[in-house]
Amino acid sequence: MAHFNRHPITPWLLMAPQLIIVGVFFFWPAFQAIEQAFYIEDAFGLSREFTGLTNFISVLSEPEYLETLWTTMVFSFSVALGAMALALGMAVLADRVIRGANTYKTFLIWPYAVAPAVAGVLWLFLFDPTLGILPELLSAIGIDWNHNLNGNQALLLVVLASIWKQMSYNFVFFLAGLQAIPKSLLEAAAMDRAGPWRRFWTITFPLLSPTSFFLLVMNVVYAFFETFGTIDATTSGGPGGSTRTLVYKVYEDGFVGQDLGSSAAQSVLLMVIVGVLTLIQFKYVEKKVQY
Repeated sequence: MAHFNRHPITPWLLMAPQLIIVGVFFFWPAFQAIEQAFYIEDAFGLSREFTGLTNFISVLSEPEYLETLWTTMVFSFSVALGAMALALGMAVLADRVIRGANTYKTFLIWPYAVAPAVAGVLWLFLFDPTLGILPELLSAIGIDWNHNLNGNQALLLVVLASIWKQMSYNFVFFLAGLQAIPKSLLEAAAMDRAGPWRRFWTITFPLLSPTSFFLLVMNVVYAFFETFGTIDATTSGGPGGSTRTLVYKVYEDGFVGQDLGSSAAQSVLLMVIVGVLTLIQFKYVEKKVQY
């Protein structure tokens, strides 16, 4: 057994299942998409013609694509910052609770176990103009809610549903970060007559900056890719494309419209955009992180 552990092939054997899964379900489709982006194919995949950068030029020249890109940016950063801010506030409050703390933490973590499509359906019923409870409450204060006709309300709906789905993930990390902060630092600041807000902004929040940076990257990736199920279950990209994000447009053009070349080019552009945003975050945001 000891001889087996020292064999150089042992680590590769242990990593083989995960490497196979990543290769089959991530790298292979990614390489296929990159290759397909340079071709025009028929809907059945029986023939194709090499066109170079034609698909990319066509996509980038579409006003609809640029509008979708702007919607995606607004949606993604609203979800990322909203989910982080809400989770941080809940983590701070939960960290102060003594009696029944485990119960509160369990209920706050539960939404992460809900599938994105299920989360979308739940919020769809809450805001349904005919059957929902919240539209009745909003009408009582003079707000006419109908996300089926109002694009801004539809975008707000998918943002709220996506924030609710992701905030539990952020809550776990923020709570762990808060519990790792030495209490002696906060007690010393309190003895120096620093108020709760000053203690939070000068001690707690700077010490949470590594966690916040990690969550910012993860939440942006989540908003770009993993919110497809939520959008599809609530608004299906409507009304009038007001909630159509880049990942949803890839689905519409590829699976619905059967424009495989354009869909592949959009998926490549989407990977590039997310990669560039991640590099920007590491280059500029990480400088303010205090390790």
